[in-house]
Amino acid sequence: MAKNTKPLSPTEVKQAKAKDKSYKLFDGFGLVLKVRTNGSKSWVFIYNKPFIKKRAELAFGTYPNIGLAAARILRDKARELLAKDIDPKEHKDALARHKTDQLSNTLEQVATNWFQVKNSEISPDHAKDLWRSLELHIFPALAKKPISKISAPIVIDVLKPIAAKGSLETVKRLTQRLNEIMNYAVNTGLIHANPLTGIKAAFKKPEKQNMPTLSPSQLPELMTAISYASIKIVTRCLIEWQLHTMVRPTEAAGAKWSEIDLENKLWVIPAERMKKKREHAVPLTKQTIELLERLQPISGHREYIFPADRNPRLHINSSTANMALKRMGFHQKLVAHGMRALASTTLNEQGFDGDVIEAALAHVDKNEVRRAYNRAEYLERRQILMTWWSEHIEQAKTGKVTISNQGLKVVGL
Repeated sequence: MAKNTKPLSPTEVKQAKAKDKSYKLFDGFGLVLKVRTNGSKSWVFIYNKPFIKKRAELAFGTYPNIGLAAARILRDKARELLAKDIDPKEHKDALARHKTDQLSNTLEQVATNWFQVKNSEISPDHAKDLWRSLELHIFPALAKKPISKISAPIVIDVLKPIAAKGSLETVKRLTQRLNEIMNYAVNTGLIHANPLTGIKAAFKKPEKQNMPTLSPSQLPELMTAISYASIKIVTRCLIEWQLHTMVRPTEAAGAKWSEIDLENKLWVIPAERMKKKREHAVPLTKQTIELLERLQPISGHREYIFPADRNPRLHINSSTANMALKRMGFHQKLVAHGMRALASTTLNEQGFDGDVIEAALAHVDKNEVRRAYNRAEYLERRQILMTWWSEHIEQAKTGKVTISNQGLKVVGL
């Protein structure tokens, strides 16, 4: 289009009337007013696409919503883009898509997508706790916030009331989870950088607290308390099962009859139920098999070895053992998870191979070659270790533990 086209006047634009056919009024430098047969008027910019020089049109909007002066400003901006070999229509479409993405990619939506990946790496109980923490503390304020608008000051304001209550461990976990979500957003191309990288520095660190546990010499005290406790048989067996097998509370509570291989005297916990998502085989001892025989009439016809009291189709709550220990007088002295530490300390003091103990505790060896070797080699050695541990527990029911230079010995009362 020639550049010497006479520019339109505001009056010409205003007084342009409908005709039998649609027609165009040219303002120059590609700006055109289209007048349709119904009298509607709209602005378009006609140009040649960069490089390929193909004719194209870019709509600016309707008159009088967009006046002549405003249309000329839009035209000039489009020409500036063309001077940089940028197609103005493609540029406009890209901005629109970006805006749409901003509105649809909210924190809650991105967190949901991230959680679908995270969920495959953690236990069901951990997954439930993780998502619940976001629902309780983060989503009420930030669920609909575009991920691109999430900033450190905004998140700090949300976390401050939680920190003020002294729940510093909760704050720590929330900052970790939010950072994982933001890193996911970076890796999926939703944002360019994680704005929450150093957010934990805005809060005090929670004081490190060791898991409450007992010393090896206190094992008889625990066994006596269990034997006299007024608790349901399933709860009693759960505590003893966890003590003998050295597994985590969630792994014990969710045990299934289908995981038991009595022929090979093994309890094989599938990868999806393990913290590190690796299958774990636990050698069964005479004592653990006796626990299964005791539970057989109660739950042998069901899926779970330790059924829930209210709904036996589900497994017992993983916190049941903790609550029972608390009622038995071990509040702040021992938690269910602490029985793993009790076993570890006892076995280490007895001089058992540290690697075998770690394998029994399902602590993942980061060395892939050694881990593959350990799985086969350590199983037999772990059978010996587990047998000793179960017999030690059995003896502690009627004995007391004394410490000597030779290690722990169980002495009858």
